[in-house]
Order: sequence, then structure tokens, then C-alpha cells
Amino acid sequence: MRTTAHPIQVQRVEGAHYTAGEPVTLDLRRDVDVVLMRQDPPFDMAYITATHLLEMIQPETLVVNDPAEVRNAPEKLFVLRYQHLMPPTLVTRRLDEAEAFRARYGEIVVKPLFGNAGAGVFHIAAGDPNLPALVEMFSGQMREPFMVQKFLPQVRLGDKRIVLVDGEPAGAVNRVPKDGEIRSNLAAGGRAASTELTPREQEICATIGPDLKARGLLFVGIDVIDGYLTEINVTSPTGIVAIDAFNGTNTPARIWSAIEARITS
Repeated sequence: MRTTAHPIQVQRVEGAHYTAGEPVTLDLRRDVDVVLMRQDPPFDMAYITATHLLEMIQPETLVVNDPAEVRNAPEKLFVLRYQHLMPPTLVTRRLDEAEAFRARYGEIVVKPLFGNAGAGVFHIAAGDPNLPALVEMFSGQMREPFMVQKFLPQVRLGDKRIVLVDGEPAGAVNRVPKDGEIRSNLAAGGRAASTELTPREQEICATIGPDLKARGLLFVGIDVIDGYLTEINVTSPTGIVAIDAFNGTNTPARIWSAIEARITS
């Protein structure tokens, strides 16, 4: 399998992170040791097609993360494998089910299954009359169901991003929403704050880490709010720059060490 690639030099310069050389043609089976698959969402057919193509160069070439497992692990669906670690959650297309869920839990959050960077996330209060209109909008714009979760008030204190490398926690950053917001994503205006793992968060990592490693999901970012696992990000996890800035660590080096260990094993 051949592709056109550019040799690059990277540097920590905001707005100019790399310089690219002249294009070359590479055989992905013979000319490279590893392909780092890092593509921003949306998790769409273009992304799925890329996983199918990259799957064909294995095992001659290591692909990180494993493309078949990435394809099988969209963030808001893969996390459902660990329901005992999650807040109460509903996946539905039906208004009556969403209303019954809100009647049971009070305040809720409604979000698309394949959104990213906090886009399309709505906080609906117990008496908010907009839930029917919101369900109508989601159902009209998307063929897939949407997700409803119990609102966790502690999100105002932060949504913790924990990075796992080959199944082991490498560090964490707390993302604090700006005033008047519940979305803590840095792309949505949240601010990064230093943090450490709680015993509960260490338990979550210990529970899911071996499974992630076995699946070839070497570089993963999980989201935890008030001790509840809310997402598992395997496509394009962020946060390592802030983690390293706070902790004086070198997470990229740890990731590449894990990659080299896989290549030589």
C-alpha cells in the first residue's frame, strides 16, 4: 500500500508547529516501522475508511492506535462497556424515554454520540420546557440515537482528562469550565488546572487499563467527572501539553517508548 508523505521537522512554536519537506512516496508495509493514526473527529465514513485501509498493512507495520479497535471504539459508545463506572446513562431516540429519565434523575445532559470538543452538549434542568424541541432537533439532524446522562453538578469544579499510555496512567489535567458553562473542553473555553489522581480515578484506570492495552489502544484519554467515567477517547486525545507543563513530565517520550517496545517485542 502506497501513500504520499512529507518529511517534517517539529518545534514548539505556536502557529508554526512544523515545517514540511518535499513529498515522497512510501510503501507503508516496507518503508516505515509505525503509523501514528491521529485524525480529528468527526468519527465519520472517511475515518472508518482510513481504519480499513490501515488495517491492511498489519502486521508488517505497527499502527497506533490499532485501527480495528479504533473503529470499534467511538468515544461515547465504547465507554458503555464499563457501565458500572459511569453515571446513569441512556441512549435513545425517543422523547418519552428521555422524559422518564429526567423525571427519575432531575437535571440531565443531552449530547450527540459523535460530537467533539463539547459541541452540541445541552444541560437541561428538571423543569426546562425545551427537552421536546431538543429531541426533535437531534432526531431531525441525526440518524443515530443521542445520549442522555444524569447531570453531575461537580463538573463546575472540573472534568478531569487522564492520559493512559499502554494501559497505565501517565498524568492528568483538570479542565474547569468558565463561568456560566458546564462544558469544560479547552476548545470550549475551559481552563487547565493542575491535579492528581484520586483513589477512585486510580481504580478506574486499573479497571480499564489492561483491556485498553490488550486491544492495542496505546494512547488513550479518558474523562472523569466526580469519580464517574464519562468518555474514552481513542481517536485524537488531547491534554498532554498541559499535563507536561504542570508536572514537568515528557508524555510524548513515554508514548514513543511504548511504541518502540511494541515494535521490538
